[in-house]
Parts: sequence; structure tokens; C-alpha cells
Amino acid sequence: MPNIPVTTWSLEQTAPTDLLPAEPPQRDVRIHRAEVPSPEFSRYLYASVGGDIHWTDRLSWTYARWQEHLERPGVETWVAYDHGTPAGYVELAPQDDGVVEIAYFGLIPAFRGKRIGGHLLSYGAARAWDLADRWPGLTDTKRVWLHTCSKDGEHAMGNYQRRGFQLFDTKVEEETEAPTPGPWPGAYPA
Repeated sequence: MPNIPVTTWSLEQTAPTDLLPAEPPQRDVRIHRAEVPSPEFSRYLYASVGGDIHWTDRLSWTYARWQEHLERPGVETWVAYDHGTPAGYVELAPQDDGVVEIAYFGLIPAFRGKRIGGHLLSYGAARAWDLADRWPGLTDTKRVWLHTCSKDGEHAMGNYQRRGFQLFDTKVEEETEAPTPGPWPGAYPA
């Protein structure tokens, strides 16, 4: 398979006041924290959200690796439900010195374009800013950051910027082009 250039943009907020929340969607969308670490559920979300946009780095993780990651203090998964059905998620991962990464964020393809993404991102960023309130021993959040790339959905960068995230780094690297893994073979049209 040929190599393709992939641009990765890193964005940040450096104060809670940077967050510009989106309006909630005009549908029954609720966001809940998955409080019980569940490798099965987390892998389902990861594969279902990222299957059409080449999320592959965690597909080889063992059950034990998922469990270890999810049990790290401060790692949180917030799930958006549309009329009771999982629609997408945001995963928060604390780092050193009050830095919180929005490690993963996205919607299952069937729920994109329904005004859920901005609301979920707003909610997730707010939870990143108050993460230490739920995890005694963590440093108060001083910075929230994330990255997106040219393989992500066409509206990803705009959503991040509309929520108040500012670009701080850009990298271009060559990657081997590969078919989308999907949550299962043939799940998405080519």
C-alpha cells in the first residue's frame, strides 16, 4: 500500500474560561460517565467511533491492557446516549502537572450531523476542567489539550475551534495507507 501524508494538529485550552459551550441538541441526548471500568464497552466505543477514520492504535490491546488503562486514576469515559442508544464518547486522561488530554472523542457514524458532537465536546471539556474535583490527589487542571488529524471527520477541527481550543502545533508525517478497520469488515461503504 502507498504512503499518504497525514497532518496532525494539536489544540489546547489554558483556562476554563476558554471553553465556548455548544447549544444542546434538540433531541433526547444524555451524557453519563461510565463509572465501572469495562474493557468490552470501551473497546466497543473505540471501534464503533473510530472504525471509519482509521483508529487502529488500540485494536491490538489485550483485555488486561484495556483494564489497566481504564483503572488509572482520573481516566474517565463520558458517553452520549441518543434516546438511550450510545452515540459517541469522550475519554479524559490526566497527565502530569494538571494537564488533561482529551484522548479520544467522536461519534458513531449514524449519529454524526445531528448536533450531538459540539454538545458532547463541550461537556467533555468541562469535565476535563473539573477532573480533580472527582479524583482526590490529582492536581487541579491547568490545561486541556487534544489532537486531531486529516483522517478525522471534516467537521472535527471546526468543532474544536468553536469550543475555544487554540492550535499550538502541527506535524505532517507519512503513513501507510490502509483500509478502514470498521467495527467489523464491510461496516462502512468504501
